[in-house]
Amino acid sequence: MAQETLLKEQLNGVLRITLNRPDKLNALSPDMRTELLSALQGAQDDPQVRSVILTGTGRAFCTGQDLNDILPDSSGKKPDLGEVLTQHYTPIIHCIRQMKKPVICAVNGIATGAGNGLVFACDMVIAAKSAKFIHAFSRLGLVPGAGASFHLPRMVGEVRAKGLMLTGKPLTADRAADWGLVWEAVEDEQLQDVALNLARDLAKGPTSAYAMTKYLIQASADSTLEDQLTREAEMQRRAGYSENHKEGLNAFLEKRPPAFK
Repeated sequence: MAQETLLKEQLNGVLRITLNRPDKLNALSPDMRTELLSALQGAQDDPQVRSVILTGTGRAFCTGQDLNDILPDSSGKKPDLGEVLTQHYTPIIHCIRQMKKPVICAVNGIATGAGNGLVFACDMVIAAKSAKFIHAFSRLGLVPGAGASFHLPRMVGEVRAKGLMLTGKPLTADRAADWGLVWEAVEDEQLQDVALNLARDLAKGPTSAYAMTKYLIQASADSTLEDQLTREAEMQRRAGYSENHKEGLNAFLEKRPPAFK
C-alpha cells in the first residue's frame, strides 16, 4: 500500500496538516502540492475548522520543490520554472495568506527552498530548536520563490534577507526567534504540543476578528498611514456589529470567559 504523502487530523477545531514524505525530506511532488492546496481550501470552507497547523514528519519540515520533477525531459527540453511557480506554488501561498483563520507552522526540521515560502506565509511559526532555515536557491543558480522574497525582508529587514539569500547559510531556530522570524523556538519533543495548544487557544477565539486583523496587518505592508487608518475604521465598524464583539463584551461585563462562535 502506497504511503500517504499528506496527513490530515482534526482535533477540537484544529486541522493539523502534515507533509509526509520523510524519505524525500518532504520535498513537494506534483501530487503533494495538489493535495496540500485542496487541504487548505477545505480548511477555509469547513466551519468546524477554526485554526490550522502545518507541519512535517521526519528530520525536515520541507525542502521545497522535488528537483527530480523538474529535470529536462528525454529530448533535453527544460521545464519553465516560472510557470511551475505560477501554477503550483502561487495558489498555495495565496490560500495560506488569505485564510480567514489562523495558520500556525510547526517547523520540525530543515526548511529550504519553497519550504521557506510555506513557513513565511503562515501567521505564526513555532520551530523546533533543531530546525534550520536555508535559502539554497543561489547554490542552484536560481532566485527565491513561493513568496520568500516578499515575506523575508519584511520580517527580518533587507540586509539580513540579502545575507541569507545570497550566501545560502543556514539560520538556526534560536537566531530566527531572536530576529523575529519565528514566534518561539522550543525543544524538539515539545514542538507538536506547543503548536497544538496554541492552535486550540486560537480556535476558541473570535475567528471573524482574527480574519480582519490578518487583513489589516497584511495590507499595511503596502499602505500609507492614511489608507491604513481608513481600513482600521472600516474593519472596526464591521467588528463592532459582530456577534463576536457582542459575546466578548457580555463576557467582560459578566466576568466570565467568552464563548465565541
